[in-house]
Amino acid sequence: MIDLYYWPTPNGWKISIALEELGLEYNVKPVNIGRGEQFAPDFLAISPNNKIPAIVDHQPTGGDGPLAVFESGAILLYLAEKTARLLPADVSGRFEVLEWLFWQVGGLGPMLGQNHHFRIYSPQKIPYAIDRYTDETHRLYAVLDSRLESREYICGAYSIADIASWPWIVPHERQGMSLAEFPNLERWFAAVAERPAVQRGLVVGEQLRQTSPLDEEARKHLFGQRGR
Repeated sequence: MIDLYYWPTPNGWKISIALEELGLEYNVKPVNIGRGEQFAPDFLAISPNNKIPAIVDHQPTGGDGPLAVFESGAILLYLAEKTARLLPADVSGRFEVLEWLFWQVGGLGPMLGQNHHFRIYSPQKIPYAIDRYTDETHRLYAVLDSRLESREYICGAYSIADIASWPWIVPHERQGMSLAEFPNLERWFAAVAERPAVQRGLVVGEQLRQTSPLDEEARKHLFGQRGR
């Protein structure tokens, strides 16, 4: 059994989708990030960067007792290696997937996250910031669209690279993007959305959002945090 420390966000969806795709049993441990539960000492012992998702595998390969893993990219890599799925075994194929996994965690996720912040959540609408991150979102969409021109999935076969990237495209309208402008990405996005495991993973904890409105308390916990 794997404990999934989770909230329904693009990074959280990565792991719920992967667990569904891999058929691994898991138990959802909600971490209400709008109420500051990510700063609880018990959670920080698992995820010292006070971010979801994180997992605890109670039966890791090798049988060395419970193993905690934080950071969504590291978790995807761990689950792929645990099951020998969604990651090629050959060196060339493996590093191709890892390149695009790192592209997502180092670029697509952070830049689109800033897009969300300045377009939607910021109480001050700063045109330069909105334009900066909307333009970068457009550039990254174009990179992915070009990559998918001759491939069904990002690295040919479906992999953790697709699982990492897809959830961040879900809110494309809020990011100011039209998928019609990126036909290869649009085709890929629709194909991934049809996978049963993706559909199951996307609705995990869907009702949790209703318990944490974006009020002043949530803003305090989500935005403008300094070191403690």
